[in-house]
Amino acid sequence: MAALSTARRVVVKIGSALLVDPAAGGLKADWLGSLAEDVARMKARGQDVVLVSSGSIALGRGVLGLPPVELALEQSQAAAAVGQIRLARAYEQVLQPHGIITGQVLVTLEDSADRRRYLNSRATLEQLLSLGVVPIVNENDTVATDEIRYGDNDRLAAQVAVTVGADLLVLLSDIDGLYTASPALDPTATRFDRVEKITPDIEAMAGDAGTGLSKGGMKTKLMAAKTATGAGCEMIIGLGSTFQPLMSIEEGAAHTLFAAEGDPQAARKRWIASMKPQGRILLDAGAAKALAQGKSLLPAGVTDVSGSFGRGEPVEICDANGAVLGHGLARYTGEEARAIKGHKSDEIEAILGYIGRAALIHRDDMALTI
Repeated sequence: MAALSTARRVVVKIGSALLVDPAAGGLKADWLGSLAEDVARMKARGQDVVLVSSGSIALGRGVLGLPPVELALEQSQAAAAVGQIRLARAYEQVLQPHGIITGQVLVTLEDSADRRRYLNSRATLEQLLSLGVVPIVNENDTVATDEIRYGDNDRLAAQVAVTVGADLLVLLSDIDGLYTASPALDPTATRFDRVEKITPDIEAMAGDAGTGLSKGGMKTKLMAAKTATGAGCEMIIGLGSTFQPLMSIEEGAAHTLFAAEGDPQAARKRWIASMKPQGRILLDAGAAKALAQGKSLLPAGVTDVSGSFGRGEPVEICDANGAVLGHGLARYTGEEARAIKGHKSDEIEAILGYIGRAALIHRDDMALTI
């Protein structure tokens, strides 16, 4: 499977049913160890890997002896608090022998809906990946209420893939792809090897059923596919229950590939360019030249800031004559940007009273026309 072996950055979603033995209430240690071998192989050839993992509530439920029924919100949050520690430790223990450092990242829907939080999440994940860490991402079930929940990790994984600019999202599932109908109900159902576009007819083929431990069915997987592919990220649905499931897919095991619409960076640039700017930043000639060479915008090159904008909000980037060079997402508020304009990055702390980011607008958060 070329997409899995050649992707620069891969997000892998692991569901509760793959990780947790419902009878014993504990982790499937052998399977998790085999997944660690997959991750180590991918890391060895230079790929970035992010794991979006379910399992904290299922693990905590077993430890606390909670009944196998729908839990009340406070019971789920308590189970998550107990389970998250064990889940993070389990990933650390299976990846450490391969020389891989792990980091836990807990998010809620608000972290992607709010631009400032989105940028903070992106910056954190980018830093972890640049240091060779494998982030283990999960919904923060200890604090999330229904209003701020993704509700299923298929869509969470898709949003994480968009956030980190992944080339490929892999949903490891209890089924080896998208079928024309549920194979359990229709023995004549056939699997799609590749889906170029998610049409209404394709969506109509999705069922709602998930397993006892999982909230996601095929419908949520198609919703995830629309999010990922629309942002330039390919997506695979493949069978996760086999040992070394990623290597199995890579070596030709049955799966469905959803084709991406363009590439992640181009899709992100289109998204940024489509936003209405909330402010304006003027640059000197040196900063404009640096941007044309693909560099980030530092405060030292800024000559003027206008408008009232918050962190993560879009602004116009202009040259000294006022000609628009493009748009970008500011890492500082308008007031902060005015305070640090013309200053070197190492002077930011003295001006603002806290250690800020070096760039006013990072190069990954710009859509330039130059």
